[in-house]
Amino acid sequence: MNTLARTALAIGASALLVSCGSGGASGSAVVPPQSARRHHGTGSGSIQHIVLMIQENRTFNDLFAGFPGATSSKTGLELVPNPSGTGYVQKKIKLTKEPLTSHHNPAHLYSAFLTGWDSGAMDAFNLIKAVKNGLPEGKTAYQYVDPTTIAPYWTIADQWGLADELFQTQGSDSFTAHQDLIRGGTCISTVYTCQNPSGSTLSLLDPPTNKPWGCDAPAGTKTTLINGNLQVMQAQGPFPCSKDFADYGSGGYNTLRDLLDAKSVSWKYYTPKFKHGGPGSSLWNAFDVIAPVRYGSEWTDGHIASPETTIFTDLQNGTLPAMSWVIPKGPNSDHPGYPSKDTGPSWVASVVDAVGNSQYWDSTAVIIVWDDWGGFYDPVAPPTPRDDEGGPGLRVPMLVVSPYVPIGTGTQGGYVSHTTYEFGSIIRFIEDTFNLGRLGTTDTTCTSMGDMFDFKQSPRQFQTIPSVYKKAYFTHQKASDLPVDTD
Repeated sequence: MNTLARTALAIGASALLVSCGSGGASGSAVVPPQSARRHHGTGSGSIQHIVLMIQENRTFNDLFAGFPGATSSKTGLELVPNPSGTGYVQKKIKLTKEPLTSHHNPAHLYSAFLTGWDSGAMDAFNLIKAVKNGLPEGKTAYQYVDPTTIAPYWTIADQWGLADELFQTQGSDSFTAHQDLIRGGTCISTVYTCQNPSGSTLSLLDPPTNKPWGCDAPAGTKTTLINGNLQVMQAQGPFPCSKDFADYGSGGYNTLRDLLDAKSVSWKYYTPKFKHGGPGSSLWNAFDVIAPVRYGSEWTDGHIASPETTIFTDLQNGTLPAMSWVIPKGPNSDHPGYPSKDTGPSWVASVVDAVGNSQYWDSTAVIIVWDDWGGFYDPVAPPTPRDDEGGPGLRVPMLVVSPYVPIGTGTQGGYVSHTTYEFGSIIRFIEDTFNLGRLGTTDTTCTSMGDMFDFKQSPRQFQTIPSVYKKAYFTHQKASDLPVDTD
């Protein structure tokens, strides 16, 4: 094996991903015939509402190892010293089965990704260095979650849609991942420069130097950047607030909020209550980075909806917006290392059930995604060539619940998509659904996830997702200062 100092620089930069086509039939908006349209609203067809639920820090293989019809493995590869004394050799390792509440929290910064990825060999996760002591983590990454502790996720996958080829935009952590889920990338240069693989691009990478991660960060907070030649500029970037990006050549750090507002399409970001200047859920408002939101009327007029359980009230009162992001409270996050109860799957099921049993069922798509890889093993290498933001990263799961998910081969009609997606695919689907145009990030190059819908079929009837904890548990749950994530 070549030295572990190999990085993506050896592969070179490219503005286009193999996984992200330039459009075509699979990337175009899917508009059903007029006879199939049942609602009037801002959507282009049968889908008038999109609910994007975001969970934390798991690879696809960590949650769905062994799921029927999906690409996964219960064994992995590690690198061990060559008995001859020169270099390393691959060795097969059996993955351990862990509960969702396991306290392992592997490193998952960009440097950790490069190590585990090993230029596509996917064999060096044991050599990832722990953040706390800088020592190799050994077998920590080589696990998968016991399906019995995440039963609602497997039930959803067996009934509805599961994508087993969704790749995180960057091989980084949650700060940039949550930006990717509102805009499809973290380039802070002009959009034209961001599409130019000349090395002149600058994109956010890894977490800022202080919390909270956004405009409310303490003075002096810096971000880390990656340039178009995939060189990491540690803590050399701007303050984590979009108004501070202009000095770095930004021609506008637009998000879906800009496109939605321009077309008068309603939206809300359901998140745990923000605590100004303090710990906790303030880390998990992606729009805290977006100065026009943070310092504008949308911060307080209901677009930022706290607590996150407000979505239940909106579903009941008939006030669900066209576009929703839903962030869990800290105790209900799937973040490895600190859930004391396996409430995350029940939290997701409670929202899905609330949608499925509401007036919105036959006009809604619920998308559930995990924001980053969390440091866990996955056997599937990301597509190449690399792009100039350091991606794509590792596989993460995506579930889709909608009456228009195709009927598949699962025991309850579940459909497994093997199409290669990135987070930009989700952004593109949102843009196409509401006729928003393009942001000009990875939405322009990624295939839309429109193939996870069949608008010619009769709408499927909703089936309640069994779970341990019900909606009442979450609406009466005590307030918590535990952040949704810390890395």
